[in-house]
Amino acid sequence: MRRIAGMAVLVAGACLTACGGTATGGTTTGGAGPGDSTAPGDSRGPGDDAGLGGIVGPGKPGNGAARTQAACAVTDKLIPTCGAWWGIAPDVFSGRGPVRAIELAERRMGRRADIVHVYHRGGELFPTAEEREVAKGPRLLLVNWKPALDHTWAEVARGDVDGRIDRLADHVRRTFPGRFFLTIHHEPENDVREGGGYSAADYTAMFRHVVTRLRERGVRNAVTVMTYMGAPNWAARPWFGRLYPGDDVVDWVAFDPYADGRVGDFAALVDKTRPDVPGWPGFYRWMQARFPAKPIMVAEWGAFERPDAPHFKRDFFDSVARQIGNYPQIKALVYFDSPLAPRGDTRFDTTPGATRAFAQLGRDRRFTSTPVPAS
Repeated sequence: MRRIAGMAVLVAGACLTACGGTATGGTTTGGAGPGDSTAPGDSRGPGDDAGLGGIVGPGKPGNGAARTQAACAVTDKLIPTCGAWWGIAPDVFSGRGPVRAIELAERRMGRRADIVHVYHRGGELFPTAEEREVAKGPRLLLVNWKPALDHTWAEVARGDVDGRIDRLADHVRRTFPGRFFLTIHHEPENDVREGGGYSAADYTAMFRHVVTRLRERGVRNAVTVMTYMGAPNWAARPWFGRLYPGDDVVDWVAFDPYADGRVGDFAALVDKTRPDVPGWPGFYRWMQARFPAKPIMVAEWGAFERPDAPHFKRDFFDSVARQIGNYPQIKALVYFDSPLAPRGDTRFDTTPGATRAFAQLGRDRRFTSTPVPAS
């Protein structure tokens, strides 16, 4: 297995003091895996150990006995101190409501999801009644919201849809006191246009304005996520580095990689490189260096059918189990499960071998160590 120079192995319990808040929720003993932490201020850095609290370097697991004795808990930014969250966007594009979709998905994979990914746009109010029911699992909601398809980013940033944002804030305060993940206009890279209100600077201003206004209107339970596409070709654009809205409005960073024909295993998925983008280290490596104190979420991931390789999904899911330990800053994996994904069928159970491998992966102790807090 590859070891990444300067890897920040974030051990269990580090977040209890280093996350800008306290750990909450239920606890368990034993089964401790790598924890995580966030730190105040700008998270840019070389990816070294500075400022992270209880971390050890690559190949140094630290005090195993101490980790085993440490309680597995959840910080105020929804970071599990042991292992990582296991999530799913269930049965996307099927037309089923979230309650039925997650019921069927959990039956298929043989366990309850920690995170359920749902999508909203424009003036839709969330969480909906069904989504609030899903959260009672207990499950964490990952709400993916595009605030405006009828206004540019620049227009949102200058306040043109503030009434929409305020109505949402009122709705959240009245109906949903629990913490939830909120990502705002995910995967902005392919929407960037220099000019016309869709520049990288416009995106940053839009994201900051939406988060700031929600907070000013009393929404304090949204854990914010900045979600990139995770594609090397976009990372090579000159404006790419200007998309990040800032540490004060971003709690987690995320990306959405898919196992296309260039990807053979999990390592290649999270650290995609391309010959036509020389010098790009891969998304995980870039995030680890750019955001050493931020938890990383794989907010969408999926494996497409390969007619010429009928066992690909099975082998790919097996590779996740083997390799996920090399990526300790990943604190959530959220699968995109759909027969109608834009580039193919990503359902995890299209073959018996894939079904078994995915179910076994979901039962791995890395994804079962920390209980989801009640909503």
